[in-house]
Amino acid sequence: MKKLASLLAVALALGIAAEAPAQTLDRIRATGVVTLGVRDSSLPMSYVLGSDQAVGFQVDICQRIVAAIKRQLNLQKLEVRYQVVTSQNRVPLVRNGAVDLECGSTTNNQARQQDVAFTLTTYIEEVRMAVRANSGIRSIRDLEGRTVVATTGTTSVQHLRRNSRATGLKFNEILGKDHAESFLILESGKADAWVIDAGLLNASIANARNPADFAVVGEVLNTEPLAIMLSKDDAPLKALADQTLRDMMRSGEMKALWNKWYAEPIPPRNVRLNMAPPAALQKLWQDPNDLPMESYAATR
Repeated sequence: MKKLASLLAVALALGIAAEAPAQTLDRIRATGVVTLGVRDSSLPMSYVLGSDQAVGFQVDICQRIVAAIKRQLNLQKLEVRYQVVTSQNRVPLVRNGAVDLECGSTTNNQARQQDVAFTLTTYIEEVRMAVRANSGIRSIRDLEGRTVVATTGTTSVQHLRRNSRATGLKFNEILGKDHAESFLILESGKADAWVIDAGLLNASIANARNPADFAVVGEVLNTEPLAIMLSKDDAPLKALADQTLRDMMRSGEMKALWNKWYAEPIPPRNVRLNMAPPAALQKLWQDPNDLPMESYAATR
């Protein structure tokens, strides 16, 4: 039975000192269980409906990889368990083996590659900011003296501070424990802007009580390749996952999943995000890679 792991399980997993076994597929074969790390509110990439249903673009991709694992290992049954992860604990949970595939909204960067590995890039995101539509904020420079909210464990505000237009800019920063709380802080007026991936901003606004009250504005602060995390130095699992992704891109299944989550109505409110795949992502579907953020920035 598919289920979401408890917070106690998270605490125990974080306390494990041992590294994950090098060959995750061997462990999956022996236990008949694969554990997917999911987010609770990263719409439409990875989020939880009710108490026991994980859904989203990345979750669907991970399900395809799970199906490939089941076929390769010739298993009659493969139990899928879901483990809710946060921006703070997602890397440790993959590193110590509590999560086999992290199906969230995680940027592939060089710092994280010290601890984990990444599949081929599944999404290319632009970091921007959401504001109240009547705030008058339209550019980074408009943030002078304002308050910016960021989700704990993300790097969005660092990108803001590094932008040349932010030189000498003074603003206050507060943290939300997760994306849902960050948007609530913006919605309640406690912050003037929320900085994060544009897709997440659009999804949060679309699901707000009054979507017209908010807008995504300003310069692109960073371009980030998102991918699925897995155990470091686990070549067999990465090879299987990457081949699954290549097949999905080649067959058009990846584009179909994009339409499902970014163009069609999505739960829980059946809203449409009406987002076309970015040109950079369409190019990636033709020529996949697993380059980290720093390499992508250097070549764009």
